[in-house]
Amino acid sequence: MLAYLRSWRQEKREECLLIKGARQVGKSYIVDQFGRTDYENYVALDFIRQPELKDIFASSLSAEDVYRQISLLVPGARFVEGKTLVFLDEIQECPEARAALKYLAQDDRCDVIASGSLLGISYREAAGVASIPVGYERTVTMRPLDFEEYLWARGYTQEATDSLRGYFEDLLPVPSAVNESMMALYREYLAVGGMPAVVESFVSAQNFADAHAAQEMLLSSYLDDIAKYATPTDRVKARACFTSLPRQLAKENTKFQYSKVEHRGTARKFDASIDWLDGANMTLRCRAVSTPSFPLAAYEDEAKFRLYANDTGLLLAMYGFEMKSAVVGNSLKGPMKGGLYENLVACALASNGHDLRYWISSSGNREIEFLFDGPNATVVPVEVKSSRGSTVSLNELLARDDVERGYKLIDGNVGVDGKKITLPLYMGMYI
Repeated sequence: MLAYLRSWRQEKREECLLIKGARQVGKSYIVDQFGRTDYENYVALDFIRQPELKDIFASSLSAEDVYRQISLLVPGARFVEGKTLVFLDEIQECPEARAALKYLAQDDRCDVIASGSLLGISYREAAGVASIPVGYERTVTMRPLDFEEYLWARGYTQEATDSLRGYFEDLLPVPSAVNESMMALYREYLAVGGMPAVVESFVSAQNFADAHAAQEMLLSSYLDDIAKYATPTDRVKARACFTSLPRQLAKENTKFQYSKVEHRGTARKFDASIDWLDGANMTLRCRAVSTPSFPLAAYEDEAKFRLYANDTGLLLAMYGFEMKSAVVGNSLKGPMKGGLYENLVACALASNGHDLRYWISSSGNREIEFLFDGPNATVVPVEVKSSRGSTVSLNELLARDDVERGYKLIDGNVGVDGKKITLPLYMGMYI
């Protein structure tokens, strides 16, 4: 993410950067690091920690007036053209500050970054309060640490992870000892997840109980956010949908079913609540397609989807602490295991910028967990196997001319058979 911020600084032209993402994915930390290392002057405003700073944007939103007000309320604030970063943190608490991004971008004397954890929903509800500065903000979504970043946190060097990536790029088998070690670490990553506070808690003490306690705190904050920010009509329903995730992903067919939220539940009752969870970046929606053909967006079925947690470690924590032992020890069996690994791959694909889609035949006997559009009007299928097994659905798709390659992710090693590329599950981060 730091590399992205540096690239944005070099490329930007009269635009602010808006960083979206779930609570505590590290947005504030990375911008703070960027501001302190890359700029002579760094000015940070946190609208939750210092709510009085919202008064800066209560009247005039001109850049001149905003910077004047900041200089009065933030001791030591200096605004040197081309050498200053202004960070507006938790901007969902101050819609007027987001409206001001247009004028700060046009002024362009300082670089401006804003971030918030509920930006997908707060401004729809506050549409009458302030306007969104279309054309003057670049948005990027920050997600939990992927497996490569987790390895760095565990002490692995960039050189080591580059070497691992080399096996993927060259499609060569990973040495057996290395592959077994990486699969063990991947199961550990499944249990810990990629939320920075949880990873830090685990790495510092190597204690899963500490990680679980941190996960429970995060889950509690998610439920608090639902209670605080969801509309009165959505609060109970959004909470029910979110807490149904462990049941949704423990089924053989992981399609989201409203009946798992509430007996005789319907889309009419709960669909807006799903939208809220997506907008808050608490979940990832994977849409069904009626036909696995390019362009996939043309064949989406809005009524059918799968819903994954934004972080698999948090999902696992929702099952209870005892699940960690079963996952890390690789003793978990049944459909639940498949749902957990699907969630991991969904997070990896989303982090790489892929829209999440899946296909299941009308008869229900053929299924591809993930598909995305490829080059030259092709489709790239990704099949996820938590254990070894046949790949009838993938084989049938690979026989088509519009499918140049497909991936099978397994608890195994790298292999190539015609157009089918078999990879260890952890290499989903490279697709």
